[in-house]
Amino acid sequence: MNSSYDLYYIFYVVAKEGSISAASKALFKSQPAITFQIKKLEFQLGVNLFTRTKRGMRLTDEGKLLFSYVKTGIDSIVNGENALTNLKNLEIGMLRIGVSTSICRFVLMPYLELFHSKYPNIEIQINNDTSNNLVKELRNGNLDILILFSSALENQNFDIMPILKVQDIFVANKKYYELVHKEININDLNSFPLIFPNNPSSSRYSLNMYLKNSDIYLKPKLEVLSHHLIVDLVKAGFGIGFATKEFITDELRNNQLYEIKVKPDIPKRIIVLATIHKKEPNYSVKKFVEMIQDNCKKKM
Repeated sequence: MNSSYDLYYIFYVVAKEGSISAASKALFKSQPAITFQIKKLEFQLGVNLFTRTKRGMRLTDEGKLLFSYVKTGIDSIVNGENALTNLKNLEIGMLRIGVSTSICRFVLMPYLELFHSKYPNIEIQINNDTSNNLVKELRNGNLDILILFSSALENQNFDIMPILKVQDIFVANKKYYELVHKEININDLNSFPLIFPNNPSSSRYSLNMYLKNSDIYLKPKLEVLSHHLIVDLVKAGFGIGFATKEFITDELRNNQLYEIKVKPDIPKRIIVLATIHKKEPNYSVKKFVEMIQDNCKKKM
């Protein structure tokens, strides 16, 4: 190699940031020092790597070619460093998880409690947001793991691990008890006030697909984003709600809520764990994923 790693790394950062000033802040180096290093690399290679414009640094065709190889090399080095981190004993580290509020409460929490009891020094960050925003955060490297319904991750190039199958149902309080012990056609639900999850939630997407595939139209009276709020409104007698059965086991057992069975059957949904494809995780992430994976194998 005719040029040092430092020169290539500076070239990589300038190309990625798009300007000398931005690269200066990222590298904690002065702008003249970075400019000198870029010129040095161009001299050693005998080509111009950038076109200098008023808006910043734009890669030439030669620069684009070199960048494609340099990026691969630096990514490999970063993955190698993460692999070495896996040798540490989890005295330090961070775990960044993106998850919906309901899944966090009813699915993720037992895993978090177990992991924290074993590795109390690992910092755990939880990000609750819409599925679309969480997917972007994972892709941008701001999250290590996503735990969402599989429908939220369609057409995404992630590594996917199924965790749990759940069943969505229609529920009501004792006000609609006469519907509980019979199976009704879902079209008949239009005669009652309906409470649905709001768009763009994955629960609403699943409900919409079920209705579309069954050639059924239901008009909700209320639409809310929170699963908890749907449950509270149903318990208060505002109408019949759409909820996930595994998330309301206590309410069903205590007869605060009653399942209304409908035809056609509502398909089950799968909760999955997603990570970036082919990215070597840090040891904290690796241990957490292994813990969930081992537990899922025991249940199967």
